[in-house]
Amino acid sequence: MKKTLLLIAALLTGFSSMAQETYKPTAENLKAREQFQDEKFGIFLHWGLYSMMGTTEWIMTNRDINYKEYPKLAKTFYPSEFDADAWIKAIKVAGAKYITITTRHHDGFSLFKTATSTYNSVDGSPFKRDIIKELADACKRHDIKLHLYYSHLDWGREDYPVGRTGTGTGRPKEKANWPSYYKFMNTQLTELLTNYGKVGAIWFDGWWDHDSDANPFDWQLEEQYALIHKLQPQCLIGNNHHQTPFAGEDIQIFERDLPGENKAGLSGQSISRLPLESCQTINEHWGYNITDTLYKSPKELIQMLVRAAGKNANLLLNIGPEPGGALPELALNRLQAIGEWLNKYGESIYGTRGGIVGPHEWGVSTQCGNKLYIHILNCMDSSLFIPTGNHKIKSATVFGTNKHVNFTKTGNGITLNFDTVPTDIDYIVELTL
Repeated sequence: MKKTLLLIAALLTGFSSMAQETYKPTAENLKAREQFQDEKFGIFLHWGLYSMMGTTEWIMTNRDINYKEYPKLAKTFYPSEFDADAWIKAIKVAGAKYITITTRHHDGFSLFKTATSTYNSVDGSPFKRDIIKELADACKRHDIKLHLYYSHLDWGREDYPVGRTGTGTGRPKEKANWPSYYKFMNTQLTELLTNYGKVGAIWFDGWWDHDSDANPFDWQLEEQYALIHKLQPQCLIGNNHHQTPFAGEDIQIFERDLPGENKAGLSGQSISRLPLESCQTINEHWGYNITDTLYKSPKELIQMLVRAAGKNANLLLNIGPEPGGALPELALNRLQAIGEWLNKYGESIYGTRGGIVGPHEWGVSTQCGNKLYIHILNCMDSSLFIPTGNHKIKSATVFGTNKHVNFTKTGNGITLNFDTVPTDIDYIVELTL
């Protein structure tokens, strides 16, 4: 603990003034951003003590569970079916390139060994295993990148200043001590970025807990971001604050919506020039819910991934592992289906960017070099106008085949003419510019 605190003190020395300067990402960071955009698909994993309750990761605040009672769950936390390699193998089969795992959610329980408290999976539960370490090792073995979710808020710690959530957990407001809590967070972040190998990204959540304070709350993010970039310059920082990105952030996150949409009411922010990521649930919940069998169909999920790519964004698809540590069977079924599709059509997704043809009701386009992939998801006719502008189209073929697609020059684009109305999950026409 002493070594960690000394390291943090050294790293934070001078950061206060440094953080006020305009953030300049390193060459390593810029390269990591490009790689992130190439990867296109990741799996989100919400797992912790709340999974044992089988309702929601917000159960502590939703049910106003006392902050001294909730930690008793840790005494019976023993997910005997947890197998990091099994998780990562299934995720790799799905075609995902990275995971984002909840290291510590809003309930405050850490899935890693930390010197800050015994309230963790190693020292505070009969399981006595470092879940993040096992996942980090499995990711390395199977060539999957490790991203770490970290909550900015805590419904259980007395030193965390009470925000607009967790108000019924019984914490005495007068014991709030922001310097103490900030030090706690930075100590944990230092542990995560020094003890678990290369980290692809830190994914923050919880800023919104103080978004309605009478006086603006200072999270001291710039100093914290500078600490992260000092420890691992390539590590990307994203913050699920539902705002346009702040200084020091490397990716922009959209919750339950694709960029430019706001159906869920959480993603009305403008779209930045940073790499984009849309996080979505595979069913209706983030954490495991024992009654939630409303899993999206393989078609819905594949089309979600394609539409995200067409909007120049990654898809971070969430799964809530079961209390015993296994991934739900319905989730595994969906992962396999997505993987089978990506095995055939992944070239039109991985390494691409949003194409010159913007998103439409019928679908989207992705592009890599002079290859423009037209993803037809919802076509009602046997012909389709594609607004390619002044770009000359040399050829049009059905992706993965040598079958020629007839097209004619029409106004400010071309019209594709099909033998029959496309009905595939994603009928892809490859245009050569």
